[in-house]
Amino acid sequence: MLTGKNGCVILFGVKKHTAHWIELAEYDLVTAKHLLKTKRYVYVVFMCHLAIEKLLKACITEFTEMFPPKIHELDKLARLSNIEFPPEYATFVLELSAKGVPTRYPEDLKEYNHQIAQACLTNTREVAKWLEQKLKSAT
Repeated sequence: MLTGKNGCVILFGVKKHTAHWIELAEYDLVTAKHLLKTKRYVYVVFMCHLAIEKLLKACITEFTEMFPPKIHELDKLARLSNIEFPPEYATFVLELSAKGVPTRYPEDLKEYNHQIAQACLTNTREVAKWLEQKLKSAT
């Protein structure tokens, strides 16, 4: 165990706080999968947003050794983490970011269907895998 700048503890190649953000994101992805099975589509999208948000906060913790701000805009979090998404992921992340508030406070529970929720979960898993690879390559 090592201690980095600002007292961040480094554990098993990533900082302790980074590992916690990753664990939370993985939990959210499993939750999204279960919500898809129970047809809670709006909340599948919401959990996907949360998963990417938490992985970006893991990146901020890992790459900048700062505690991430309490914000939810994925594009701002990406900038703060110094992450530059490939174009195919950047578009999806911007779209997902725009769905953060509407899925947090939905006005129409039928706005999202199985196809939309499934696509969102599939894309989120791809982006999550890419972010996790970035985190692993940093160690």
